[in-house]
Amino acid sequence: MKKQYIIPIFVPNLGCPNECTFCNQTKISGSQKQVTASDVRDIIDYYLTSFKEKNTYKEVAFFGGSFTGIDVETQNTLLSAAYDYIKEKKIDGIRISTRPDYIDKETLKRLKKYKVKTIELGCQSTNDYVLKKAKRGHTFEDIKKASKLIRRYHFCLGHQMMIGMQDSNELDDLNTAKDLAKLKPKMVRIYPVLVIKGTELEKEMQAGNYEPLDLEKAIERCKEIMYFFTNKKIKVIRIGLQTTDTICSPEKEGSEVVAGPYHEAFRQLVEASIYYDVIVNKIKNVNMTVKEVEIRVNPQDINNVVGYKKENIQKLKDAYDVDVRLEQDIKCQAGKIEVKPLKKYKEFQDDDETI
Repeated sequence: MKKQYIIPIFVPNLGCPNECTFCNQTKISGSQKQVTASDVRDIIDYYLTSFKEKNTYKEVAFFGGSFTGIDVETQNTLLSAAYDYIKEKKIDGIRISTRPDYIDKETLKRLKKYKVKTIELGCQSTNDYVLKKAKRGHTFEDIKKASKLIRRYHFCLGHQMMIGMQDSNELDDLNTAKDLAKLKPKMVRIYPVLVIKGTELEKEMQAGNYEPLDLEKAIERCKEIMYFFTNKKIKVIRIGLQTTDTICSPEKEGSEVVAGPYHEAFRQLVEASIYYDVIVNKIKNVNMTVKEVEIRVNPQDINNVVGYKKENIQKLKDAYDVDVRLEQDIKCQAGKIEVKPLKKYKEFQDDDETI
């Protein structure tokens, strides 16, 4: 399978008919300048020269705002600039993100002409009450109709969902994941809600009407949802907003994040927590008190096994008094680990007595 490179082009606020309570696209994307065809070419050229590997799949992605809500002439101008690189075989496809209520047959036919391959829908929730509370301006029915149309026209369908929205609880978030899975997306993005400066949600929080998730709860909720999507063979391509100069720790000067479960390595925290659960369950299934274990893992998974700042290794030591010996093995299947007990607690005591 070819390695995939994404060339991101942000079109903040273009085409968006309203501003959701949690949203400030200019601050989230870190971009205020509206994009032109010349900008598109400059961005693509820059990324093409920076890619080290040559035999790769390269896709231009128009993010931010609601692409199909932009006036048609501007859409065509931006798409045409990217399409020229497809005709020259310098890139392989185009991806867009948009709102569910901005998809119809004529729009999809036009996108086909420019070789758009992937359409991501900003769904956020499938609970109509939660959507109304966030002033999304669309319903779950819109999500269903758009998703079915996108698949019928043979685009690759992606969904974006949020956890921790106002008046949304853990069950609501899990039900959103279940509802979206029934619509058969190929990929999903999961975004914990962050409170951004200048948004209505910030005012709601200050008035005591909204409490953002803390980091631990956000990790646990995302972990459960990631388990679910993985079991459904739906790829989770992102968890958490991309860190930028403005989307960063609230303690950092210049940050636009007021509150919420921000972490620079949020996805790693989620995946490391999943691996920690797997390791603990395997140790418990040994049916003996384990003092030392060998964990054999594919090199690409080593960071998640160790955990952020070696947190998993320390937790095993603190909670279970287990020492870990790590072995990287390319023969291990990616995403799988092997846990082998090396020393039982009784053996450890016997060794001490003979010294």
